[in-house]
Amino acid sequence: MGWMDGMPSIDRRVARLIDANLDRAREGLRVVEDWCRFGLERDDLVIRLKDWRHRLGRLHCTAYKQARSVATDPGADLGHPAQLERRNAEDIVVANCGRVQEALRVLEEYCRLVDPSLASEATVIRYGLYDLELTCLNDAVGAQRRQKLNDCHLCLITTPCPDLIERVGHALRNGVAMVQYRCKHGNDRQRLEEAKDLRALCQVHGALFLVNDRIDLALALDADGVHLGQDDLPTSVARALIGDTRLLGRSTHSIHQLRSADVEPCDYLGLGPVHKTSIKPERAAIEAQQVAEALSLASLPLFAIGGIHIGNVASLRKAGCRRIAVISAIMNAEDPGLATQQLLQALSLPPN
Repeated sequence: MGWMDGMPSIDRRVARLIDANLDRAREGLRVVEDWCRFGLERDDLVIRLKDWRHRLGRLHCTAYKQARSVATDPGADLGHPAQLERRNAEDIVVANCGRVQEALRVLEEYCRLVDPSLASEATVIRYGLYDLELTCLNDAVGAQRRQKLNDCHLCLITTPCPDLIERVGHALRNGVAMVQYRCKHGNDRQRLEEAKDLRALCQVHGALFLVNDRIDLALALDADGVHLGQDDLPTSVARALIGDTRLLGRSTHSIHQLRSADVEPCDYLGLGPVHKTSIKPERAAIEAQQVAEALSLASLPLFAIGGIHIGNVASLRKAGCRRIAVISAIMNAEDPGLATQQLLQALSLPPN
């Protein structure tokens, strides 16, 4: 057949195949692009995807489109049960990235002899999409973790005890949304095994699991994040090690430290001790008034910590605090589940 746009003669069946896969690739790219735009709000990914779509569009010549014949396409109305199994936006992104990658591979194979420019463009975009897909998925994991963090009002910090898993389990079943594994005793093998059990328990209950101080343990366990003190690694170094998808918390003990940490690449801050505590008796209490000041200054989620129990939560609520981190109030409670319920109820009550 004679081609338009200066194209050489080519089998119409191949032209039809090229047209179908160009449509498929461009449509799939648009699905992913819209998720990056509205779901992830990643302008950098949107720009890249839009550029790929337009590059393919410029090579989608009239001659390919004229070979189109939807009426005689035996696969036009075919579906697959897997299309009904997509449960969330991430599943849709994965499916459409796969659709684009497959279409581009077909274009590479059939265009090598008839349209080398299109074959080359398809190769470049296919390899680029492999990386972009992973970025989308990682970004989604990070977004999910940060949404859970935003919804969290009660963080449980563990302390060693014989029935650790049982106590944390009771707390998780009754509403604790974030567990921070803190253990200064034992060897690393023991810590690793104990933390593995806690990580699995948190996954069952949909709670965040973070490791105190130890970035190596957090990475080994694929924890949701790490919590660092003032004397631990600088935030920039820690962020480079754990990546952008994991959460990074930082302890602060004064308004000055809070101001500094609030502009660093942290995800949340801890402020305390609000009251004198046996965990760190050397630190002076900051009291609820400073918590109120800190809340007015912080842009990041802020957890009050230190000596907090059911008897003094009301003063924090009056100061506007809705997030607390506790140790003894749950870990030393006769009934950890009931203690968790009472703390959450006290946090939800309007301030007097």
